[in-house]
Amino acid sequence: MNKEETTIFNKPFVFTKRFSNTIFENQYIQLRNKELRIFTDEELKNLPAVNKSHPHFSEWIIRKKSATVLLKYLNKKNKSLSILEVGCGNGWLSKMLASITKCNVTGIDINKTELEQATRNFDTISNLKFIYGDIHSATFDSKKFDCIIFAASIQYFPSLSALIARLSELMHNNGEIHIIDSPFYKPLELAAAKERSTIHFTQTGFPEMTDYYFHHSWHDLATYNHKTLYKPSLFQKYILQNNNPFPWICITKP
Repeated sequence: MNKEETTIFNKPFVFTKRFSNTIFENQYIQLRNKELRIFTDEELKNLPAVNKSHPHFSEWIIRKKSATVLLKYLNKKNKSLSILEVGCGNGWLSKMLASITKCNVTGIDINKTELEQATRNFDTISNLKFIYGDIHSATFDSKKFDCIIFAASIQYFPSLSALIARLSELMHNNGEIHIIDSPFYKPLELAAAKERSTIHFTQTGFPEMTDYYFHHSWHDLATYNHKTLYKPSLFQKYILQNNNPFPWICITKP
């Protein structure tokens, strides 16, 4: 596959030409704009805290909670960590992860628009860098990671098996994959979930996004060494306000 060098973030990196294609990014950014999920630089610096008047205030309470418990978990390891956040977007969580003692954090995404914003706002953090590229083809110069994080991003990857196989190549032995802020479904729930997504994307004017949004089931995890560090009950998921409706899944490399 053809490759080319980029210095978008003042740090040369190799990425595949097929991810210079902007079709997905254009659709994604337009959708996020319509959903009021694009933030100013000043708002980004304050995330995950948002104004109470923000339309997604309740969502950000949840994201703040999940980020806080993740950081607490990783800090308890009390050792040097190399962390990769896949689908880091505007970098707010990568910035938080960089506060962990003795860690180095890399954020990777194919969304150039938000990565440029991340770099513009967080480029003074010495143990944090951002990469524009695809996790399946990115070159990390033989670097291995202790932790790989997916926060509200796993749904943009069509195949968990292909993804985890690739991540296993990038992790140290006993390395961990953490998945937060994303839904997982029972097999019988998948059809209804896909229908809800199709309706949402169609009603918002972006039906093409159904081609980029995927629904994963608990069955997909069956063959992996994993544990659920948090699993909401039906009561928490549908009745209690501001309680996290998403699981926290940790997959460990043997």
